[in-house]
Amino acid sequence: MIRTLMTAARRSLRVAAAALAISLAAAPAMAQKASVLPTGGGAALLDTSDSVILLLDHQSGLLQTVKDVGITELRNNTIMLAKLATLLKIPVITTASEPNGPNGPLIPEIHQFAPHAVYVPRKGEVNAWDNEDFVRTVRATGRKTLIMAGVWTSVCVMFPALDAKLAGFNVYAVMDASGDPSEMASRVTIARLAQAGVIPTSTNAVLSETHRTWARPEAAELAKLYALAAPNYQAVIESYLRAQEAAKK
Repeated sequence: MIRTLMTAARRSLRVAAAALAISLAAAPAMAQKASVLPTGGGAALLDTSDSVILLLDHQSGLLQTVKDVGITELRNNTIMLAKLATLLKIPVITTASEPNGPNGPLIPEIHQFAPHAVYVPRKGEVNAWDNEDFVRTVRATGRKTLIMAGVWTSVCVMFPALDAKLAGFNVYAVMDASGDPSEMASRVTIARLAQAGVIPTSTNAVLSETHRTWARPEAAELAKLYALAAPNYQAVIESYLRAQEAAKK
């Protein structure tokens, strides 16, 4: 009887050990992001399947106060993010604290070029993360990587970025699709964001990280977006097309 029980116990231990070994072996594969290649490429980059773009308070009145980046550049970079989100099917959430006041309404290009974007009105809260509807909408996406941009960077981006980071999200702040009243305000904000673990980035970096390869069906449309993030790239495209046409003659 005792021998039988010991045999059964040993068998159970072997089964448990085998199950544990299988689960441990499977764990890295389960945790591996779909965007990571067998080489490990992409492990430190944005994963579009886990990302959501938050465009915060890009209001027409506030844009007039921005001094650390040109308004045309800021506007083009914001448009680029909206177009990129539509092309790659990345969720977009927009919001404004008080669009009926002097800060004005959101610039119309955002929803024009990202018609799938969800607008969450606020009740005057300066920090979007103070608004329950906004946070609920972010969490409802099921995504853990937040790509934020907004005006002002030192307030409308930094406040929710710091809170979201503490709440367990991976947070990126797109600095050139955001703007501040001074370069000093922008520099201090970058330092504070970095100290908190928020990743400062640029529109060109976001575009390139999500693009990843020219061997994809959206390549031609992605190339057009580079002309928004880096206007001189349009000249590169034009010279290439002219060269292609000349080669055919």
